[in-house]
Amino acid sequence: MRLDTGSTVRPRSLTAVTDGAPVPVPDPERLVHLQFRRFAGCPVCHLHLRSVVRRHAEIEAAGIREVVVFHSGADELREHVADLPFAVVADPAKRLYAEFGVESSPRSLLDPRAWWPVLRAVAVGTAEMLRGRQKAPARTQDNGRLGLPADFLLAPDGTVLARSYGRHVDDQWPVDKLLTLARRARTVRA
Repeated sequence: MRLDTGSTVRPRSLTAVTDGAPVPVPDPERLVHLQFRRFAGCPVCHLHLRSVVRRHAEIEAAGIREVVVFHSGADELREHVADLPFAVVADPAKRLYAEFGVESSPRSLLDPRAWWPVLRAVAVGTAEMLRGRQKAPARTQDNGRLGLPADFLLAPDGTVLARSYGRHVDDQWPVDKLLTLARRARTVRA
């Protein structure tokens, strides 16, 4: 069941994999950009998250807290996300994925719009692995490799202000879109 804009998400406390800190979703003090990604070490996810890292200060200045969910276990995730400056959450049972209506599908990789981003991400990831800056993903993934991304912008009261269900592996919000959505949300709610 997919969530629509205007739906309300119940408050919960998730756990960050790097330090075990509680992660409130929604956050009572600021907007939350809740990202659903694929598996630990996913090359496309890694490349996307690096774009978020580069602009993290700008995202925080806009009053947005980043929370990223993967359908891998916490131990496997730690090897890939230790240096990220935002909360990363493990959901190997895919409970949050089900609650938010985030799916898996062969079209995640079969959609022609995914081919170039996958090739680019694999090339960049291979170069990073050869330099010792990135670890390779596990050969097998408990929840598979066919996950679709999703993005949600949540208000402090849990209202879904914006949402996007990806149609392929690289169909996710770029930082500029996130910042624009947050500006619009503030204008509408003011």
